Amino acid sequence: MDGQEETHGHWDPFGRPLFNDPKARALSRVGVVDIGSNSVRLVVFDGAARSPAYFYNEKIMCGLGAGMAETGRLNPEGRERALRAMLRFRALANGMDLPDLTVVATAAMRDAEDGEEFRRVLESATGLRVWVIDGAEEARLSAQGVLLGWPGSYGLVCDIGGSSMELAEIHDGEVGRRVTSPLGPLKLRDIEGGRKARDKQIKRELKALAEHMGTQRDRLFLVGGSWRAIARIDMHRQGYPLQVLHEYRMDADSVRETVAYIEANEDHDSLRKACGVSATRMALVPFASEVLLRLMECFEPKDIAISSYGIREGMLYEQMPQDLRDRDPLIEACRFAEAKDARMPGFGAALYEFVLSLFPEASTSRRRLIHAACLLHDVSWRAHPDYRAEVCFDNATRANLGGLKHWERVYLGMALMHRYRNKREGTRFEDLFALLDEKHQREAEVLGKALRFGAMLWTLKSDGTGPRLAWDPDTKALELHLDGTIAPLYGEVGEARLKSLADALGANSREIIVG
Repeated sequence: MDGQEETHGHWDPFGRPLFNDPKARALSRVGVVDIGSNSVRLVVFDGAARSPAYFYNEKIMCGLGAGMAETGRLNPEGRERALRAMLRFRALANGMDLPDLTVVATAAMRDAEDGEEFRRVLESATGLRVWVIDGAEEARLSAQGVLLGWPGSYGLVCDIGGSSMELAEIHDGEVGRRVTSPLGPLKLRDIEGGRKARDKQIKRELKALAEHMGTQRDRLFLVGGSWRAIARIDMHRQGYPLQVLHEYRMDADSVRETVAYIEANEDHDSLRKACGVSATRMALVPFASEVLLRLMECFEPKDIAISSYGIREGMLYEQMPQDLRDRDPLIEACRFAEAKDARMPGFGAALYEFVLSLFPEASTSRRRLIHAACLLHDVSWRAHPDYRAEVCFDNATRANLGGLKHWERVYLGMALMHRYRNKREGTRFEDLFALLDEKHQREAEVLGKALRFGAMLWTLKSDGTGPRLAWDPDTKALELHLDGTIAPLYGEVGEARLKSLADALGANSREIIVG
């Protein structure tokens, strides 16, 4: 089948899979460590290199930057905790047979009087090379992390850590101007004079940032734990049904309402527990909120998107060859899942050709969702039949996938649900359906029922010589063309599934043509 797919150019416009290429395999397991002002984190990436899974992810809240405004030095307790964390991470990496970890340290260690001395301590104790990067490099890596999830995206990336905040512009897959500032919540918390003094400092710093970055009216991508905590509280306040932070959208009004909600809520402990925010992080949220309000006033973004990808993902992106960077992360992840878990790897390509005629006016963005559904249509076959449809929906909507808006997650999940189930009523996911308008719900149902029918025709080919569907949206006529040698595949179950597809399309007629 691989030869057929290459010959007939099936992979356009998405390109052939790269996860079996040696350059991609070299990235199959990559370990990175981020030594921040507030936390030290180890992430080990694995899976399809362009859209990797988190093989291992551990964060230890060390607070290296706590109190630096007063002492100019790293927090002594934080140093001890960070050293223990690094020794543990080194041992974990050895146990996983990882090559050398890539380790970067950011604002706290670059600003502290004893930062260089502590770097030498860490290197001596662990045998790892620790790269203390400047603010511009931190901004660049964070922006590259956003590009990992949103290739070709544009806008302003704002990464807030404990002791600093970085800005970087992205456009056409490239990182442009970038700048750093001391607007981290740990530093703001230590400013004497209370909120009035902090506000004065925030205004002064943002004025300088705006002068450097120029006009920025596009999307604002928020990177960092404090921003994610605010987004979780925004979800909680609005009763938002899909608890996935990546690609969660907010606007200026919702941010203002959520900040007011936080300020009015005196029981922060109950609020943080309800939202799944740690006590350490919650203590910094009020200071980060003050920055966010001023940030919106200064740059007036058209909308705001939360990115779960940041500096660590940017470090992975740094190691990718350009041809891998240019790939669609969603499609690459789905191809990897099909190759790993489907009963007939490669069948999704033929299924894509089979169902595509039902969507003659589909844009490239819609075709990628159709393509993704075809690749994933069989990866959950090991689930219990009674729950297979729900497992499909759950996997699609909550998987760690880049390049997916929230409504697209629901679209993909609904299509895969209908791959195994005619009706979507009566599931535990009905509150999520509202994220998808009626038109797209109907389209996802059509796609799912086409997958359900096409999955029966295991002789499908991607070169157009096998069974095919013909759909005329003007006359509402649906035709199934079968070669005489494979007509026996179309039995009573096939007839019922074709009728269900025709009903979903609103077809006036359907015809089976054997030739």
